[in-house]
Amino acid sequence: MTSSRRRRPTLDDVAEAVGVSRATVSNAYNRPDQLSTQLREQILRVAGELGYPGPNPTARSLATNRTGAIAFLLDSSLSAAFSDPALSITLDALAKTVEPTGNALLLLPGREAEEGPPASRVLAAQADIAVAYSLADGTPALEAVRARGLPLVVIDQPPLPETARVGCDDRGGAALAARHLVELGHRRFGILAAPRLSGTAATSAFHGTRERLAGYLDTLAAAGITDITITEAPWLSASTARAAATELLTAPVRPTALLCMSDQLAFAAIAAAHRLGLRVPADVSIVGFDDTPQAAWSEPPLTTVRQDLAGKGRVAGELVMDLLAASPVPPPIELPVSLAVRESTAAI
Repeated sequence: MTSSRRRRPTLDDVAEAVGVSRATVSNAYNRPDQLSTQLREQILRVAGELGYPGPNPTARSLATNRTGAIAFLLDSSLSAAFSDPALSITLDALAKTVEPTGNALLLLPGREAEEGPPASRVLAAQADIAVAYSLADGTPALEAVRARGLPLVVIDQPPLPETARVGCDDRGGAALAARHLVELGHRRFGILAAPRLSGTAATSAFHGTRERLAGYLDTLAAAGITDITITEAPWLSASTARAAATELLTAPVRPTALLCMSDQLAFAAIAAAHRLGLRVPADVSIVGFDDTPQAAWSEPPLTTVRQDLAGKGRVAGELVMDLLAASPVPPPIELPVSLAVRESTAAI
């Protein structure tokens, strides 16, 4: 039986139709700067008329030994991750940095109560490099990256051997927040901590949680303050965060100030305070961490630690491109922080 299936046009067909070499047609797609605008437009027009969709990505990856993909490892599900504006801003900046080079992001989400993406998924991912975003220390996903021999960039994690890193001064930022409240006269403190996998906030598997807690506690201890209640949100969702904040605000001796390890936790604390009939900041002062866009127009506008979220993503993207170009692994990069004082804090 003779097949009636139409043969897919090839790059050679386009070259013959235009009257140029195969390499010239390839350049029209992969190295457009090598051709005049007029010739490239002619090649693409003829290719469209023939129904040629462009070079086969699989064949190109076999020829170049590159997939053109960057594996982005998350510690949580996609729905949880993208409810976090800090992550969204960082990821968007990273994507914009690598996009002009033709690289794409391959998102590998984690699962609740697990330490990042399954190692099997990392081992099977078609990617040239991995970026790990705030994963737990020692997660199997990181070991899988090392087993693959992939270059690795980490964001907001401890430095690892032969790994590029970018983060912010978590401990210093937390110290700024605590000092601000101490200077306003507060002496009864609550800390709303970020999610953790095991143990306490002080022994959390997450580097940022440990650093921010240390910044709070060291600063308060230096001021002679030991009346501190720490409550943790087991998983970062609006309902669990509000419940954790409510626990703090209904303690027998209610804190007059809350230090929250993220803006999202701070927003939950403000919502919990309003539900309890408490005024912010007249009854309780609240400070966040990140300075996401919502902080400036929350009710009241949130005092928070400002970090350069877009800058973090941009630097991570630059590190990715450097490692793909076989540049040496640079020393860890730590971005500065500052305190944005708004209307959610007041003197006691």
